Amino acid sequence: MGRPPKLRAIGPASYELPIGFKPGMRVPVRVYGTEKLVAEMDDQVYQQAANVATLPGIVRASFCMPDAHWGYGFPIGGVAAVDAETGVISPGGIGFDINCGMRLVRTKLRWPEVQPRLRKLVDALAARVPAGVGSRGFVRATPDEFREVLRGGARWAVRNGYGTRDDLAFTEAQGCFEGADPDCVSERAVERGRRQIGTLGSGNHYLEIQVVRPEGIFDAELAEAFGLGFPEQVVVMFHCGSRGFGHQVATDYLHEFLRAMPQKFGFPVIDRELACAPFASREGRDYYAAMCCAANMSFANRQVILHRIREVFSELFGRDPDALGIENVYDVSHNTAKLERVRLDGVERRLLVHRKGATRAFPPGHPELPPAYRATGQPVIIGGSMETGSYVLAGVASGEASFFSTAHGSGRRMSRTRARKLVRGRELQDRMSARGILVHAASQRGLAEEAGFAYKDVDEVAEATELAGLSRRVVHLLPVGNVKG
Repeated sequence: MGRPPKLRAIGPASYELPIGFKPGMRVPVRVYGTEKLVAEMDDQVYQQAANVATLPGIVRASFCMPDAHWGYGFPIGGVAAVDAETGVISPGGIGFDINCGMRLVRTKLRWPEVQPRLRKLVDALAARVPAGVGSRGFVRATPDEFREVLRGGARWAVRNGYGTRDDLAFTEAQGCFEGADPDCVSERAVERGRRQIGTLGSGNHYLEIQVVRPEGIFDAELAEAFGLGFPEQVVVMFHCGSRGFGHQVATDYLHEFLRAMPQKFGFPVIDRELACAPFASREGRDYYAAMCCAANMSFANRQVILHRIREVFSELFGRDPDALGIENVYDVSHNTAKLERVRLDGVERRLLVHRKGATRAFPPGHPELPPAYRATGQPVIIGGSMETGSYVLAGVASGEASFFSTAHGSGRRMSRTRARKLVRGRELQDRMSARGILVHAASQRGLAEEAGFAYKDVDEVAEATELAGLSRRVVHLLPVGNVKG
């Protein structure tokens, strides 16, 4: 670890590596973070970000968010925008868990009402929302029905009784990426995904009950606008994606791109993990259409999970979801590539923005935001570890510098293997219980991998995003109950 000698400060919590850092770079690398966060980033983060800077069509910079750490191809926390006509699309810039994302749900319940029933609530949620490797959901979709999910995303879920139109209004892209084409998806991917709707999966995916503490409110006006306006309010946050379906889509096209790069496109293979194809090519367009399918599967997955959460709360508290105020605050993606209109050097350009472990953060007034958030900016969700809590932030106008991208979580600071050597799952579960955080884990091994010490300081990550002008802090949410894969 340690910052490269050529890295120089260019502003508050902002650093840059020049084009000459590595041969072939077309743009510089821009790194966001406090001095401490930047110094602790693994050398591979800088090497990968510099490799990204060599991609054809990349504009402005290769970006690293404050939570950046080593990943596949791109660093996790990496952002790159390429010209839609001359640039490439890279599965490594999106990730295997396509449209892994965060959803935050508010309630009218206060912590004193929930605390006596917390164990029942956590266990009931774990029973209703399957977690862990190979978990299957209650939605039984035939291959043809699943292809309808891929076209419709969360809209499909709402049409089939798993939510409301308001849920769609407060979901990025209204819960559906346009351009999805199931014909671009393999039969293997369909078989892997069609039984996984309504499931969390494993790894760092979770469903967490959280509480708004008075000392955790940074901006009372924005918090109220997001429906998070009273102390001791109970909310639910969950993090999951496209499961095995997205993984198969990425795997299929990585193999295809690796074959086509030297033979058809004449691209050098700088890093096999950065396999890419011109976005305008048949291969690039087919992957984009398949990626949109995976994004839509993920939106449907999170929408069905919200439906199950409403069922559990309604049964345990004896009131319908409307009376309990169980409403979607926002659902925001990471691990996507999106076509966006951006002003670059005074000229509007159509760019394909890769966000790998980074989240969109549109500012006040942006036309893609729902009317309720036009004056506030987009809610941004930064998930922390299950021991430290999470943040809600808001998009700001200065975020234009990073194509309105910001951090998506606290980011790992050590490998899963290292974490398992330092603590056992049962020991961690008992320790958290003693602190008042109840955990229902599908795997003790998986639980140990997600210990709080394995992650960066979420407070520092959230502060760095604000210092760098990427987004602003609104409220800190503290965990009290967690369902882990």
